[in-house]
Amino acid sequence: KKTVYFVGWDYPDAKKQIWTQGQGKETSHWLPSFNDVNEKVVYDLSISFDKRYAVVANGHLRERATAEGIYTWHYDMKEPMSSYLLAFAIGIYDKRTLRTEQGTPIELYYYPEDSLKVEPTYRYTQQIFDYFEKEIGVPYPWQNYKQVPVKDFLYSGMENTTTTLFSDRFVVDTTAFLDNNYVNVNAHELAHQWFGDMVTASSGTHHWLQEGFATYYALLAERELFGDDHFYAKLYQSAKQLQSLSEEGGESLLTTTASSLTYYQRGAWTLLMLRETVGDLVFRIGVKRYLNEHRFASATTEDLLQIMQDQSGKDLSEFKEKWLESPQFPIHDALLYLSLRSKVAYLLEQPRTPNRMEDIQREWWRLSQVPETEVVLSDAKSLLAYELAQKATANEDNMTLLREALEEDSLELERTVSASFDTIPPPLKPYFESFLSSKSYVAIENALWRLWLNYPEGRATYLDTTEGIEGLNNKNVRILWLALAIITSDFRDHRKPLYFEELSSYTYPSYHFEIRHNAFRYLRLLRIFSDQNLKDLLEACVHRVWYFARDSREMLDALLKDLEYKERLLAVEGQVSTRAANYLQRKIEEE
Repeated sequence: KKTVYFVGWDYPDAKKQIWTQGQGKETSHWLPSFNDVNEKVVYDLSISFDKRYAVVANGHLRERATAEGIYTWHYDMKEPMSSYLLAFAIGIYDKRTLRTEQGTPIELYYYPEDSLKVEPTYRYTQQIFDYFEKEIGVPYPWQNYKQVPVKDFLYSGMENTTTTLFSDRFVVDTTAFLDNNYVNVNAHELAHQWFGDMVTASSGTHHWLQEGFATYYALLAERELFGDDHFYAKLYQSAKQLQSLSEEGGESLLTTTASSLTYYQRGAWTLLMLRETVGDLVFRIGVKRYLNEHRFASATTEDLLQIMQDQSGKDLSEFKEKWLESPQFPIHDALLYLSLRSKVAYLLEQPRTPNRMEDIQREWWRLSQVPETEVVLSDAKSLLAYELAQKATANEDNMTLLREALEEDSLELERTVSASFDTIPPPLKPYFESFLSSKSYVAIENALWRLWLNYPEGRATYLDTTEGIEGLNNKNVRILWLALAIITSDFRDHRKPLYFEELSSYTYPSYHFEIRHNAFRYLRLLRIFSDQNLKDLLEACVHRVWYFARDSREMLDALLKDLEYKERLLAVEGQVSTRAANYLQRKIEEE
C-alpha cells in the first residue's frame, strides 16, 4: 500500500507498470530493511515477472533466467547504499545504451512507441555525465547508470542508486523540448549519484547537503551547456524567490522542516558562496576530500565545513551563521555577486527609467546574437522579455520597442508576451496570430485562448489554424481546442458531440494525471460533467500524486454544493473503488 505502486492494472487499455519510491515512504513496506540512512548495505535483487516486461533495478544485470513464460532478473550491487535508494521498475520498455568517456554504460529506457523521442528526451546526457566526472574530480562510483520514465510519478525524478526513475511527462519531441525538457532534472538526479547516494546526509538536519549539491552541480552543467547568461539568470530568479521567502519569515538550511526552495536553491547558493569564500581550487580539493573521506557512508554539515576550513585556513563560523543558520537569505550579498557578473541582473535591479529600458533593449539585441541552442534555454532573455512586455503594458509609447523585438521571432518573447496580455492591443494582434504557428506549444495555447476571447469574429479561423495540434504531454493545446470548439457558436455544430466525447474521455484513469487534470479543469468551466467524469473525479481524489488529488478534492467540494451534482455523485458511489467511495462519504458527513 506504500512505496510500491501498481499503475494501470485495473484498466485494460492503460499502460501497465510497477515502480517504487523509497525516499520519504520507507522501503521496509516491500523489503525488510532498517529505514535508516546511516545503515549502508550491499543489496542484490532477484525479481521474477512476466517475460513480456522489462525489469530494471539497482546495479548490474548479472543474468536473466527463463522458466515457463517468466524471467527472473538478477541484479548485483558492488558497493553499499541506504535502503531508501533501493528501486525497481517494471514495464514495457526498449533501451539504448551509451558509454561515457571513461566507459561507464548509460542505459536510456523508453516506451517502444516513443523511439523518435529518445534524442530530445535524453539530450545532453553523455555531455553532463562526462562534465561531472571532470568537475567533481571523483570518478562515477557505481557500475552503470540507468534512467527509466514512469507514469504518474510522485515527483520530477528520484536518484535511486544507478537507477533514476523520472516522470514520463519529460518524454518529449523536439518541439516540446523547447517548453518542457529533462535537462535540469537529468543533471540534478545524476549529481545525486555522488551527493546523496555515495555520501548521504546523516539526518534530516543535513538534508540540504544532498539537495544543495545536486542543484548546484546541475546549474554548473547547464552553464557548461548554455553559457553564463543562462547560469546567472537562473541564480537571479532563485535569489528573488528566496528574498520573498525571507520577507515571510525565512527558513534556516539546518532544519528538518524547510521547504524545497530552501533545501535546493538556498543550498545551491550556499555552495556557490562557499566556493567564493574559500577560492576555486580549495573548493574543488575540499569536495574531493568530502566525497573520498565519507565514501559509501554518511556525513554532516560540520564534516564539510571542517574540511573547507582545514583546506583554506579560514574561519567559517561567520559564513555558517549567515548562509546556513540564519532564517534570512543574504539577498544583498547575492545581488551584489550577480550584479558584478551579469548585465541582466544589474539592469533588472536598477530603477525603472527610460534609460534603463534602452539598456535592456541593447542587452536584448546582444543576447539575440547567441547560437540558437543557447537561445532555446536562455533564461536571461526570458527575464528581459518579461520587462519589455510589462513596460509595453504600462506605457503605450513603448509598444514600438516591443514590436521591434517581436520581429526577431524569439521563442522566449513569444511565450512571455502570449501570457502577459489578457487584453490584446490591436497593434499586437498580428503577432498573436503568428504565435498560433509557434514552435512553442505554450505560446500556441496562450495565443489561442486570448485571441478567442479578444476577437470573437476570428474564432473559427483560429480553431481551423490549430486543429490537430496535441501540444505537450498534457495535451495542453488539444484539450483547450476541444473546449473552445464545443462552445464556439456556428462552428461545426454537427461534430460537437464528438468533441465532447473526446474531451470527456481524457478524465479516465488510464491517462496521465496531467491530461486528466486539464480535462477536469475545462469540464468544470463548461459545467458538463458526465457520470463517467464524476466517477473519474472521485478516483482522482484518492490519487497517489498529492497535488492532483488536492485539486480534485477542491473541485469535488465545489460540485457538492450543487444539489444536482451531489445527487449524481451519490448515485455513482457504488461504481467506484472502496477508497474513493469512503472519501465521498467522509465529505458528506462533514457537511
